[in-house]
Amino acid sequence: MQDHIVVLTGAGISAESGLSTFRDNGGLWEEHSVYDVATPEAFARNQELVLRFYNDRRRQLESARPNQAHRLLAELESRYRVTVVTQNVDDLHERGGSSNVIHLHGELTKARSSRHPELIYDIGYRDIRQGDTCDRGAQLRPHIVWFGEEVPMLEAAADVVRTADHLLIVGTSLQVYPAAGLVHEVDWDVPITVVDPGEPASVSRARVIRKGAGEGVAEWIGSLK
Repeated sequence: MQDHIVVLTGAGISAESGLSTFRDNGGLWEEHSVYDVATPEAFARNQELVLRFYNDRRRQLESARPNQAHRLLAELESRYRVTVVTQNVDDLHERGGSSNVIHLHGELTKARSSRHPELIYDIGYRDIRQGDTCDRGAQLRPHIVWFGEEVPMLEAAADVVRTADHLLIVGTSLQVYPAAGLVHEVDWDVPITVVDPGEPASVSRARVIRKGAGEGVAEWIGSLK
């Protein structure tokens, strides 16, 4: 039976494809406070601003390309069972070739009903505008888990982590909960590797590769041979 590699990824892996992160500049994301564009209250207060912000992110994503790290993780599927659990809302893992991706914080290329969250629509890179509604007449919103909202895929991700034979953490500071708690779901004897060029949060017994995502993932894969 193939080993199961679980990869937990964060903004650092997408940054190498040119996508900005809100933590890069004092909690600002493209000059906006996350509290102005990434909370239910923000959407209720200024729907136009929030929709415009995510429309801009969607256009930026359309022009971005998967990088070396995305491609290397996809290539692992030829030798191992691989599950990617990502905090990112972009589709770069899928475009890089990964076939089994769990998005903890939603997906930028989808919209959902603001009143009926089970109604989710693939929109690609198109805009969501005021007046765009679901099948039941409610305004569409980005399919994003905002601050203060539950993380619906968290338990599914925890179940996956519990089955890991290797846990690889790439491009995340492990500071955002509840996603950061996933590292504690891994069995005690499972090797953990963190790829982070900076100062990653303390992960007990983890091997740390202090390189960028692409270079670090390549080094880690080399150690599997």
